[in-house]
Amino acid sequence: MNDIVNAIFLGFIEGLTEFLPVSSTAHLLVAENALGLDRDNWEVFTVVIQFGAVLSVVAVYWRKFWDVTVGLPTDPKARHFAANVIVAFLPAAVLGVLFIKFINGVLLDPARALPVIGVTWILGGILILVLERIAPRPVWEGSDNLPLVKAFQIGLCQCAALIPGVSRSGATILGGELLGVERKTAAHFTFYLAVPTMLGASVFELYKQWSLLTAANMKAIAVGFVVSFIVAYGVVKMFIDFVGRYGLKPFGWYRIATGVVLLTLVVLR
Repeated sequence: MNDIVNAIFLGFIEGLTEFLPVSSTAHLLVAENALGLDRDNWEVFTVVIQFGAVLSVVAVYWRKFWDVTVGLPTDPKARHFAANVIVAFLPAAVLGVLFIKFINGVLLDPARALPVIGVTWILGGILILVLERIAPRPVWEGSDNLPLVKAFQIGLCQCAALIPGVSRSGATILGGELLGVERKTAAHFTFYLAVPTMLGASVFELYKQWSLLTAANMKAIAVGFVVSFIVAYGVVKMFIDFVGRYGLKPFGWYRIATGVVLLTLVVLR
């Protein structure tokens, strides 16, 4: 029963934070630490429930993905959209493969993970508050209209999320704004880009940890998967309007506050 309760809690956190600029990986690590969970035993759970969040994007934007898929043979706009997503996906995919051992062995080492997350939460929050103020007037609007070079540049911004505590969505949306992409357009493109990025990362990690996926933990994984999907679906549906109205600043203040609290707890522990 405790495993099911933990699965519901962690699934909720994954679904809530995956597409917000606050870093879902950091929140899951902090939550697992607070619950006293063995990270090795729950790591495969974390990998699988990301599929729930990925599926929520596909469910919300299924018409977009369907139109692009069926239009690839004949529609230049569909091919341009697909090319943009692929080009934006590649930088983080390449760097992720090259540096995954360093990230897992050094930055995510239990002795370093929480301090690293606390610092990156605070620095990321400060950057959000500062950079949103100096972002240029948007030039590019509509994810279908982004030039290939802009998509690639947004993909380079996504690479920052390889550092624990740096949000993938925050890096791409804020990077897009600084590149002259309208905020809602950057947010939409971030969701589209999430599908190959998260799917690729999850499949890569799941391949390495396949032996840990057993009948004994499948019930908890299934519960976490469903909860993650439901919560992430709601977040994806509401996020665009929220960001369009309030920007990323509320998340900047949140990151700073939680980072300060986390570092304080680490020092006092």
